[in-house]
Amino acid sequence: MRAVVWEGKNKVRVENVPEPKIFNSRDAIVKVTLTAIGGSDVRLYEGSIPTMKSGDVLGHEFMGEVVDVGSDVKSLAKGDWVVVPFAISCGRCFFCQRELWSLCDNSNPNAGMVDKAYGHSGSGLFGYSHMFGGYPGGQAEYVRVPFADVGPMKIYEDLDDEQVLFLSDIFPTGYMAAENCNIKPGDTVAVWGCGPVGLFAMKSAFMLGAERVIGIDRLGCGLRKAAEECFAETINYEEADVGETLKEMTGGRGPDACIEAVGLDA
Repeated sequence: MRAVVWEGKNKVRVENVPEPKIFNSRDAIVKVTLTAIGGSDVRLYEGSIPTMKSGDVLGHEFMGEVVDVGSDVKSLAKGDWVVVPFAISCGRCFFCQRELWSLCDNSNPNAGMVDKAYGHSGSGLFGYSHMFGGYPGGQAEYVRVPFADVGPMKIYEDLDDEQVLFLSDIFPTGYMAAENCNIKPGDTVAVWGCGPVGLFAMKSAFMLGAERVIGIDRLGCGLRKAAEECFAETINYEEADVGETLKEMTGGRGPDACIEAVGLDA
């Protein structure tokens, strides 16, 4: 099959690689129909994430059709359409039982490497280096999905791939940021960064009851999207003092919650 593979710093290419097979009874094989590229992929490309090896298959935002399942996978069947999350989770460990999926104790055989690099362990991740398990990613024709009875979300409605792909990673990232704000009806939420994650955080803030959302950035394209697609008010920080402007917009009180969605350069 064809896949996007990492071959070194600033070097990727499409190569022929072996098709994945069922390895564990809780595995599934997914035929990828749509995949996305995110800022995390850029950091792999630039060589800033350690423990990558030449030939590693990239990609952690993908969806597709289930074409095979292991004998212990009861929640999926051949032909199901699924979105697959970035994190690989067993569903049974201490953290999974508390819905802290990205801290799964069982999906990452190299969790000790993550602990040394970040100060805490982490779950396995698709296409994101060997310290996160070395799992081949979703920028390929087929992917082996471990613990397939836990992570993949079946798509039941008559929806296009483009309408649901972002459930794999980027939308939940923005949603969780808004959820952590404990938004109450009528709140004003300020979001720094009008990139994709920031835009999803804005939409999520409205979904959770915010009355006003204010997007802060300097790039015209992001500010326009915030206004036109998210119905947010905007501040260009190169043209106005953000702190003073926020006070003016909120009767001197300031926003009820703030979200930093700038992160690292993508």
